[in-house]
Amino acid sequence: MRFYALPLLAALFFTPLVHAKTTDLQPITEGRDYTVLKVSQPVETGNKIEVVEFFWYRCPHCNQLRPAFEAWAKKLPKDVQVRYVPAVFRDDWMPAAKIFYALQDVGALDKLHDKVFDAYHIEHLNLNDEAVLFPWIEKQGLDRPKFEASYKSFSTQSHAMKGAQLARDTGINGVPALMVDGRYITAQSQTITEERLFETLDNLIQKVRLERSSKTSKARAKPVARHK
Repeated sequence: MRFYALPLLAALFFTPLVHAKTTDLQPITEGRDYTVLKVSQPVETGNKIEVVEFFWYRCPHCNQLRPAFEAWAKKLPKDVQVRYVPAVFRDDWMPAAKIFYALQDVGALDKLHDKVFDAYHIEHLNLNDEAVLFPWIEKQGLDRPKFEASYKSFSTQSHAMKGAQLARDTGINGVPALMVDGRYITAQSQTITEERLFETLDNLIQKVRLERSSKTSKARAKPVARHK
């Protein structure tokens, strides 16, 4: 299993994040900055443009991208929604995926999402070990029995497996990877720099808007058959 690797400079310095205006965007190139999925994947955000981040809590590159990605996500317009999906490429990735869905189930994901990253990467805690995970959860002020029940539930296991399947269906082979509208995939391994990654995401969001607008215009312009 390989990860999408960050260039050395990106590992040393975070590129300042600027949410680009549509008129300021530099053109992006299919096959270089992003790829088009042969089979579109389902989205869960209704009419909003969905941006999915495939991640793994223990991935150092996901952890490194996290501050900039979260800052970018906070500035998104109302017609765009971010969704996080834990990828599972090996059995030892499953515990982290279950943590994510269990936290989501008990309503503590917003509170502890970043703290799970910190536990793995800063505190060097092995949250894959239930003997470490459940006491840690209790220290965060959560109802431990409630979390344990969710973590071990069939529902959480099913959600984790569904997310894992979605990641496999896209054909990605590492994380972090971003999917826009279930059709376009990009990652820093393609864009090289963090700045270009966010520029590509902004471009793809605008691309989806234009495609949707075009479909709507064509539908309205289509003549209506009249019955005599």
